[in-house]
Amino acid sequence: MNSRIAAWFESLGNQFWLRPALVVVFCICVAEAAIWVETAQPFNSGGPDAAPWGYSGGAEGARALLGAVASSSIGVAGTVFSITIAALSLASSQMGPRLLRNFVRDSRNQFALGIFVGTFAYALVVVRTVRSQDEGAFVPHAAVTGGIVLAVVCIATLVWFVHHIATSINVERVVEAVYEDLVSAIEDEAMDDPDVPSAEFEVGEAVAVGAHGYLQVIDGDGLADWAEKNKTRVRLLVRPGEYIQVGLPVAEISPAREGASDAVGRALTFGRQQASLQDLEFSVRQLTEIAVRALSPGINDPFTAGSVLERLADALCLLSNRFLPTGAYCRSGDVVLVRPVTDYDGLCDVMFHTIRQNASGSGFVLIRMLDVLTKVAQVESQPVRLASLLRHAEFVFQTGRNSLNDMAATADLHHRWDMFQAVAIRADKE
Repeated sequence: MNSRIAAWFESLGNQFWLRPALVVVFCICVAEAAIWVETAQPFNSGGPDAAPWGYSGGAEGARALLGAVASSSIGVAGTVFSITIAALSLASSQMGPRLLRNFVRDSRNQFALGIFVGTFAYALVVVRTVRSQDEGAFVPHAAVTGGIVLAVVCIATLVWFVHHIATSINVERVVEAVYEDLVSAIEDEAMDDPDVPSAEFEVGEAVAVGAHGYLQVIDGDGLADWAEKNKTRVRLLVRPGEYIQVGLPVAEISPAREGASDAVGRALTFGRQQASLQDLEFSVRQLTEIAVRALSPGINDPFTAGSVLERLADALCLLSNRFLPTGAYCRSGDVVLVRPVTDYDGLCDVMFHTIRQNASGSGFVLIRMLDVLTKVAQVESQPVRLASLLRHAEFVFQTGRNSLNDMAATADLHHRWDMFQAVAIRADKE
């Protein structure tokens, strides 16, 4: 159940309207509170004791002031929305449509739009209570003063928003933001001590569920508790990030138990798009997409691909002294559930295969890839992981040797290959 709640909160972050709507509701509540306070205790509207920073004019001035605040704030809100759409379009064309999720989830963009729309709503709520002498003479001076304060806040927000948009579409900032998500995922998934080993399960009865879509979250603890209660063992066949078709077997259970399909279905949460909650490869795929688009003929920006490779190497270095989970769940000392998880080989495959395939003929990227693999090999000590790094280094070397026509680049590639071999052999001996 906790996994479902986490997935629900994850989906709420993708709703661009949610935070602006909350800001609007907050501004309306503040406006009503200011009017109520003014009704109970009238604000000093004039005379020598009047507050020098507050509004102290009459009804006509209050209406004109609030009308100006409302019209200008809703106009700027339209401009802010247009700028946001333009930034999303630019990000989609240059860095990939899947990166739009990061811009849509940016709370700063959402709050900026909410401040302008909220100021508009605040001014409308307050101006409806302003009455002239003929109508009963009521001017909520405190509320009108609040409108002036919100107008000043809108000016500051506009200046800040332009700066934020200009910097947020910088490719280096985008790469760094996605890398920070990857680091958070590693810190959540990786462990300082090895997990319990996976158990060899007998082939059991296939279990399918009626749902379909991207698998976002698995409630492993809940499913493990059910398996222990029913004295059975479950082996999941799918993992978060995969798209599951209707009727596709998602688990095997041995021995078979009644209600297995319902139990598995309750443990799996599906959605229309991938989520990063339990998918360690999610941020890696985003980074590789940036690199692949940068290597396309239309953009031809190998330097961005190099920046992505540096972040990927940093992530592997972060994993050097940590362990990835095996996906095994124990109850009473026995493994009752095993789910597929990302291992080191799979993580390296996602990181380097696609970039290497699209970097064929680019000496800069291939040489940089050997450089980052050498750096990772310097800090890695596990022989199995060194073998995986060696495998990818061989792929890079063969790709460069077959595709590079420049003699200097080829010589540099051979030099970097020799450097990697020297580091890998020394690390393996240690």
